Amino acid sequence: MSENYFLRGTTICAVKKDGKTAMAGDGQVTLSQSVIFKNNAVKVRRIYNGSVITGFAGAVADAFTLTERFEEMLQKYSGNLMRSAVELTQLWRTDKMLRRLEAMMIAADSTTLLIISGQGDVIEPEEGVCAIGSGGNYALAAARALVKETNLSAKEIAYKSLKIASEICVFTNENITVEEV
Repeated sequence: MSENYFLRGTTICAVKKDGKTAMAGDGQVTLSQSVIFKNNAVKVRRIYNGSVITGFAGAVADAFTLTERFEEMLQKYSGNLMRSAVELTQLWRTDKMLRRLEAMMIAADSTTLLIISGQGDVIEPEEGVCAIGSGGNYALAAARALVKETNLSAKEIAYKSLKIASEICVFTNENITVEEV
């Protein structure tokens, strides 16, 4: 299948505030650059007995593969989010099949928020706010402003940031899923 036919497109935003971490993701899956393939995909999920939330952006099948591998790492390292993320990125970079995967993840538990990429990046974002995907920069800007200028909760900020991104980015829709730990 040509690269033009990969299923892509999403926006994920996570906010850590007042002891809570919330992650929001839109539901749009885009085929190529011009067709909305699905409107109600769920790209934010609870894993590891509900104590970790993940959100992914990129090729859908690749993201599912990475989420499964990440949960395996969480099982192996007793839920240690940082260790699991580092081990996943090492595997992602060195495994012949995995290194071809095109996706990014945000993962969070009750204390840690991380961006995980195939280039070997495990980044703990500044100010407890991060976003990935096609509308990630729009959601990130909105979330940073809302954290600084409002008293909204992490969950409200994550949701409103995705809503703002959906009004600007054609690859982001208003069908928003939010999870909180």
